[in-house]
Amino acid sequence: MAVKTSKADKKIAYDKKLCQLLDDYSQILVVAADNVGSNQLQNIRKGLRGDSVVLMGKNTMMKRSIRLHSEQTGNNAFQNLIPLLVGNVGLIFTRGDLKEVSEEVAKYKVGAPARVGLIAPIDVIVPPGNTGLDPSQTSFFQVLNIPTKINKGTVEIITPVELIKKGEKVGSSEAALLAKLGIRPFSYGLVVLTVYDNGSVFSPEVLDLTEEDLIEKFATGVSMVTALSLAISYPTLAAAPHMFINAYKNVLAVAVATEYSFPQADKVKEYLKDPSKFAVAAAPVSVSYADVGDAPVKEEPKKEEPEEESDDDMGLGLFD
Repeated sequence: MAVKTSKADKKIAYDKKLCQLLDDYSQILVVAADNVGSNQLQNIRKGLRGDSVVLMGKNTMMKRSIRLHSEQTGNNAFQNLIPLLVGNVGLIFTRGDLKEVSEEVAKYKVGAPARVGLIAPIDVIVPPGNTGLDPSQTSFFQVLNIPTKINKGTVEIITPVELIKKGEKVGSSEAALLAKLGIRPFSYGLVVLTVYDNGSVFSPEVLDLTEEDLIEKFATGVSMVTALSLAISYPTLAAAPHMFINAYKNVLAVAVATEYSFPQADKVKEYLKDPSKFAVAAAPVSVSYADVGDAPVKEEPKKEEPEEESDDDMGLGLFD
């Protein structure tokens, strides 16, 4: 006869498992598990098997275990997980790539009917077309203000109708209609809410950033630091080249206005004394005939123009 495990033993085993996972894994995905069934969760566990572990449990139990383990190990980074355990959530411990794991989790979504009282996660639109229902159901559509007509002995919806808006509760009439039409408008699965990586907590949108996005954001940050440094005259590595150039311009202006000079300013002063040197420096390179040598110049053959025909050639005069 199998010995039944007591609740206290289950709690001890759960606490031991959670603490062991915290020690073994440094990456954790906090996921919402609303409307996720046990079979669906089992399929997710199978899909992630190998480098990831899914752990569900009561929030109070998880918070207590994490808090005690953080105090025992002295690792305060675990404390960042405690505020995230709100609602129906679970933890996915992983050693794999966070983006790939989150994409794998998103694959396991299952269609679900619209149950009464549920909050619609999306807009539900009933498409036009034949419903296959008999004409006695027309009153049911009229209650929901859905335009219909009778076509070949069945009810046909004329135009698309927005039955439920996102964020609204599903009513009994809407749920009954969708059930009659065989429409399962919602899909549920584990949704990644937050990412924990070696003590850092951030939004899952960060996982979608590409290398180009990071370079663009870094360049924007550098330009802002440079602009601020130049505005307050505070030297930074980003602003140093601009500061050197501006300082050189100021010293050059002083040298031009006074008799003081330095090697870099001598050439500028020379140009200012003789502006014609600007034209010489900027003159386009011309090819002289001496460079060409004694190469003979090919003369284009002259095209002989036809002589105008005179009236004498015709043998007739003007008045003949």
